[in-house]
Amino acid sequence: MENNSALRHDWTKDEIMEIYDQSLLELVYRASTVHRQWHNPQEVQVSTLLSIKTGGCPEDCSYCGQAARYHTDIKVQALLSTETVIAHAQKAKDSGSSRFCMAAAWREVRDNKDFDRIIEMVKAVNAMDMEVCCTLGMLTEEQALRLQEAGLYAYNHNLDTSEEYYDEIISTRKFDNRIATIENVRKAGLTVCSGGIIGLGETPLDRISMLLTLANMPKHPESVPINALARVKGTPLENLPKVDIWDMVRMIATARIIMPASMVRLSAGRIEMTEVEQAWCFMAGANSIFTGERETLLVTPNPGVSEDRAMLSTLGLKPMAPKEKKNSCAL
Repeated sequence: MENNSALRHDWTKDEIMEIYDQSLLELVYRASTVHRQWHNPQEVQVSTLLSIKTGGCPEDCSYCGQAARYHTDIKVQALLSTETVIAHAQKAKDSGSSRFCMAAAWREVRDNKDFDRIIEMVKAVNAMDMEVCCTLGMLTEEQALRLQEAGLYAYNHNLDTSEEYYDEIISTRKFDNRIATIENVRKAGLTVCSGGIIGLGETPLDRISMLLTLANMPKHPESVPINALARVKGTPLENLPKVDIWDMVRMIATARIIMPASMVRLSAGRIEMTEVEQAWCFMAGANSIFTGERETLLVTPNPGVSEDRAMLSTLGLKPMAPKEKKNSCAL
């Protein structure tokens, strides 16, 4: 798509706040205009995220039902077999997904047999001509390079929230650990998927700060997931209020304006949105959704494939085709 504006990496908080705070209809119009300059507004990337290792995580992320220290209904599940993962990936592809994401509830990647199995999973899904994404926690540059050589296309590692508010949500790692992992992913030549969650009790300024960190990276994340808190019973944040739809629209629109080339992903929380509310998010610049069986890191439900197909048809949107392979290893 044609565009007439250059990417910026020198945003200020005041500039982003001015965008975020403007009249809602004007904000959506501006974001929609930018979206059309950089993307095909009739296409939405359909992604499927499978939890390949569930629960038992040693971290204390306050929003996450997979933390071992919280008593939730999520059952601990060991790493799935490669054959099971391939079957899920084929089902996702047959349903229209062009990206398959594999999530493991780990604090960090360890050089062991489980990681070796994930390398095999990446190779197998890559051979299916799908974009392969992983989210496995912290990892070193060498581990990221192994994933890249196996054919991984993207690595997800969300900031979650602002640097200033981070310690209120997570104590078992630091914000700088998040940044270091993203830098390792970049050094290995992988694309970056990084966004955050709203509804954690943060202020609008925290949201702006998180977007500022993403937009002022040397290279914008190719994928920016915007998640609404999925309130999981048994976690410290289970009683927080549902995220207001207009807050989601403002976040998506602002992300679209300041990171125009990125895919902006309407991620967790979609199950609580009506079709009309999701349409607003697409108008504001979202151009990717998760669909399928178990789509979010919190292992919470999202709308099913048939529902999403009907919605996309109603809105005149079509699933995006997979990107062409760049080389023999990676998509």
